[in-house]
Amino acid sequence: MGRIFEKRKHKIFARNAKLSKLFTRIGKEISMAVKAGGPNPDANHRLKVAIQNAKGMNMPKDNIDRAIKKAAGGAEADFTEMNYEGYAPGGVAIFVETATNNPTRTVANVRSFFNKCEGNLGNSGSLAHVFDRKAEFIVEEAALNGLDGDEFEMACIDAGAEDVVHDEEGYVILAPYTEFGAMQQKLEELKITPKSAELKRFPLSTMPVGLETARNVMRLVDMLEEDDDVNAVYHNMELSEEVEAALAEG
Repeated sequence: MGRIFEKRKHKIFARNAKLSKLFTRIGKEISMAVKAGGPNPDANHRLKVAIQNAKGMNMPKDNIDRAIKKAAGGAEADFTEMNYEGYAPGGVAIFVETATNNPTRTVANVRSFFNKCEGNLGNSGSLAHVFDRKAEFIVEEAALNGLDGDEFEMACIDAGAEDVVHDEEGYVILAPYTEFGAMQQKLEELKITPKSAELKRFPLSTMPVGLETARNVMRLVDMLEEDDDVNAVYHNMELSEEVEAALAEG
């Protein structure tokens, strides 16, 4: 459980983008959900989760409603989800998730970022042995509505959770990605609304690096995250406390 906590605490493996980028990402998710299953969240589970995540990010209700109406009216472009895999300097594995309305533009941009940072874009599936996809739910303490914490953890484990971590922010629940729906259903039965419910990728092995390599890797990650088509960037870089402190100082 400590291992998962450290991943969250230091944000080593999946860095968060700026708020505006998060809004763009969730807006695309809402659009794809509406086009796949309609504008009614009661009949469209994917849309229901997308709206839930939008609220967890404090996305204004008007923005959510506008995104739903735009997609339902056919005004929003069709997005395709595409993944890219490669290696940054030092052999650090990089996994990039995108949602794009122009795959040709997106792959050209991603390839150029890898080239500029002396990395290599690989073939699809080349990092299947490096990253494991899991369902991650974040539940704030107040969302338990008086439910005992130990009982909550046991209920999650009974529903298929592999790990439940309690920290100062609340609870992080990890489950196999195939159990996403079951975990979501269990939380609904408990009348608990998570702050976020997502499928994320976690490294099965890590790559220790020095300060110079870490800076080069972070340069590539930053370039990728700034691209509007990119939803998430994952890597398996392992930072020592000294390297992490030096990065924080700039």
